[in-house]
Amino acid sequence: MTEDGIVDDDLLTIGAFAARARLSAKALRLYDRLGLLSPAQVDDSSGYRYYRADQVERARLVALLRQLDMPLTRIAEVLGAEGPEAADRLAAYWADVERRVAGQRTLAEYLRGRLSGRSSEMYEKFVIETVDVPAQVVITESRHTLADELPTWIGASLGRLEAAARECGGPTGAPFVVYHSEVSMESDGPAESCVPVADEAAARKWAAERGPSRQTAVRVDPAARLAYTRITKAQVAHPQILAAFEAVEQWMAGQGLEMAGPCREIYFADWDAAGPQDPVCDVAFPVK
Repeated sequence: MTEDGIVDDDLLTIGAFAARARLSAKALRLYDRLGLLSPAQVDDSSGYRYYRADQVERARLVALLRQLDMPLTRIAEVLGAEGPEAADRLAAYWADVERRVAGQRTLAEYLRGRLSGRSSEMYEKFVIETVDVPAQVVITESRHTLADELPTWIGASLGRLEAAARECGGPTGAPFVVYHSEVSMESDGPAESCVPVADEAAARKWAAERGPSRQTAVRVDPAARLAYTRITKAQVAHPQILAAFEAVEQWMAGQGLEMAGPCREIYFADWDAAGPQDPVCDVAFPVK
């Protein structure tokens, strides 16, 4: 071995390789442990790691991807692809980052409004009304889910229930989602998608045949009075929708009304056909 850590024309000690890759030996050991960059050779007796000079580019690439806060599993996916596919996987990851940052930016603006005492201004933008709804048979699907998975699950579960409604006498009202507990990045609900149907006996037969695989159920929702506000497709996004829920809660308190059940979102319009400013959803609370 030469003084500069070159074992032969092809192998480098971990120290020499770290210097070329502009990384620490500690980082290289971590990459090895995670399966991102393994040594070309490990001495059985000493445990010394040796790398090839042509591994420098991969080591630097791992370090650069880490600077994007890319999870290790995503790094492995990028490194496992070749050419344009690797670039496409990086682009997909960065698009996810930009969507997350955009959501966080909106949430920060919302929180600034709350912390600066401008909550009442936000709430005044919502028109609150009440409506009496009759008892109805509903078929349901429940799931414990965090906020980032919620929109996808809502669309998929309501689609399944609306298809199933054809076996249960047909739908008799707008589909809705009930939140039995908070859904956030720390709390997973559960949430319950619901579709009102006409035939209770057929609905119970459908649920029995489905079994517990998707936590399906049938129940009769009693007649209720709802306090609600109507929001647009753009306002359904988090955290804009939080202001709608809070506006209804504030109005209820001002009217001396008490919550009589879990809050819900009632989707009365064609979501795919609606534009950002089209009304699509009622944010509602059962009240007494």
